[in-house]
Amino acid sequence: MKKSLLLFLVALTLVLSGCIKRREFITIATASAGGTYYPIGVGLGNLWTEILVEDNVKGTGQSSAGSVENIQLLKNEEAKVAILQGLIGAQAYEGRGGNFEGRPYKDLRSISMLWSNVEHFVLMDKEIDTGTISDIDGKSFSVGPQASGTEQSTIVIMEGLGLTKKDITPEYLGYDDTISAMRDGRLDGGSLPAGVPVSSIMDMAASGVKASVLDVTDEQLDSINSIFNTWFRFVIPAGTYTGIDKEINTIAQPNFLATTAEMDADLVYKLTKAIYENLDKVHQIHNSATEIQLESALNGLPTPLHIGAYKYFVEAGLDIPEHLVPPEAAEGQQ
Repeated sequence: MKKSLLLFLVALTLVLSGCIKRREFITIATASAGGTYYPIGVGLGNLWTEILVEDNVKGTGQSSAGSVENIQLLKNEEAKVAILQGLIGAQAYEGRGGNFEGRPYKDLRSISMLWSNVEHFVLMDKEIDTGTISDIDGKSFSVGPQASGTEQSTIVIMEGLGLTKKDITPEYLGYDDTISAMRDGRLDGGSLPAGVPVSSIMDMAASGVKASVLDVTDEQLDSINSIFNTWFRFVIPAGTYTGIDKEINTIAQPNFLATTAEMDADLVYKLTKAIYENLDKVHQIHNSATEIQLESALNGLPTPLHIGAYKYFVEAGLDIPEHLVPPEAAEGQQ
């Protein structure tokens, strides 16, 4: 009798264990808690936990030192998903520049563009000639704090113009210090990439600094993308900044959602679908999250899509550029 009861309990345990889905923990690597990456990562984690409750998904945002560390967290399997700056993702995937020279990470995959990191090259009006970013040649210009993402992206943009730091008088200032130095006549301009509007540029206009945000031509964009193909056209509407009453034709790189090729395809499909079929909830996460739209989901992505995200976007009717088609998709068609 006891043996029969024991066998029954063992069988019942096996049946129940088959009915209970394994908890799927999704750790999202972000950046410091004071920035935009962290609240958006936390918000996406909460969304996935809510929407994918039947799949037993638990999403959690994790603070970090930002994009460079996030790459390592993905490699070490300490995070399943990460928010990355487009240029950092491109450098890691290709093993060129920054912290990744000679160490390509070919398993890095994109899920979706999230929001734009918009390039703002500002220059005192009296130093402007063509009105484009080539006007920084020969000027005193802040490229951003040393070893920052701003410095890295500014250097790549300058390379696309055929310039190096030898062609300018470089300074290494933060955003507010850049505007302060321009106001005091100690600096001609600076690079201030961020979401629109940038508070320091709004302060620039409000405090009477006679300066403008420079345009980027199509030719300049193509040249910059020949180095790292991660920028796209971005038009800042007229009147966004006081005193600038015309559209600013600049460029932007994506802050994007990334994972690795090893991530389960069905799970990534569901994560992607949860975002784009619940945009009303996504847009409530943060002001920058309102930029998350299906039509811009592929903008500037620097690595192939994950096969799960690829499947969703194909079903949603997006035309997938060849460089974003995952190798796994090509292999599946053979």
